[in-house]
Amino acid sequence: MSDLSALEFASPWWLLLLLLLPAWWLLARRRAPAAIVFSRVGVLARGPRAGRGLARTIALLRNLALASGIVALARPRAGAHAVTSTSEGINIVIAFDISSSMLAQDFQPQNRLEVARDKIKSFVRMRSSDRIGVIAFSGEALTQVPLTTDYPVVQAALDNLQPGQLEDGTAIGTAIATAANRLRDAPGKSKVMILLTDGVNNRGSIDPRTAAKAASQFGIRIYGIGVGTEGMAPVPVGRGLFGLRYEMQKVEIDDALLTDIANATGGRYFRARDPAALQRITEQIDALERAPVRSRTYVRYAELFRWPLSLMLIALACELLLVAWKGPLP
Repeated sequence: MSDLSALEFASPWWLLLLLLLPAWWLLARRRAPAAIVFSRVGVLARGPRAGRGLARTIALLRNLALASGIVALARPRAGAHAVTSTSEGINIVIAFDISSSMLAQDFQPQNRLEVARDKIKSFVRMRSSDRIGVIAFSGEALTQVPLTTDYPVVQAALDNLQPGQLEDGTAIGTAIATAANRLRDAPGKSKVMILLTDGVNNRGSIDPRTAAKAASQFGIRIYGIGVGTEGMAPVPVGRGLFGLRYEMQKVEIDDALLTDIANATGGRYFRARDPAALQRITEQIDALERAPVRSRTYVRYAELFRWPLSLMLIALACELLLVAWKGPLP
């Protein structure tokens, strides 16, 4: 929003009357002056110039009152021109897998969780007017942040995501149901779920495909992201004396299931096999989910006619006082 202060007149045609004032002044000067202007002896005692000076003062005040009244009729005002951009906004819930397999180190030098978190945080930074929520899931699902436009809170919640906060496992159906419950009553038409996981559904009592069909009934689109390479990857299998103990294991991501989930809701499924691919995927989703921005222009005015009107009243009051002081004409 930008404010540009400028003086203008709502009824500028009244200002044309100002052109008549010089003509009136000329006519007044051509009139023969009265032989005796004042009847008060005190004024006459100061000589003829005193009377003429007061007469000129009265004439000046009368002209000032007329000019101020004309300016007031023209309605001077200061305009503050502002442009406000508004957007309907999109409701986005990020369902983030924090199972222990997200610590797999196939995205060297970082693990899956660190890379996914960085890219999702970049995605959040690309949004401007959308409501974003965060769901963490593994063997169960829990809302970390409800839908909000407080992006620093969203970023902090993403930073705090760590495996071990919930029961281990991968309950994709439960994650979809929990996220859909957050989105179902959200305002606006656009409702999006980003389902980020690296595994196979092995926990929970809710079937993922059934949950996806239910989500589609609420107009929710699901974008699935499978995080992980193909083949073998170092996966944590327990803790040793020096921290987590890793073993090479086959990477298992149920691409078919995640594809069915996305298709059932009109979304898409992406497979991120490296950090660069994950970056491209979040940028694609960002481009796909953009609400049209509507711009509204309006003009606010501060009316200023009171100032010339006040000046007119002051000039008239001064004229009346001077006339009363000099006394009536003989």
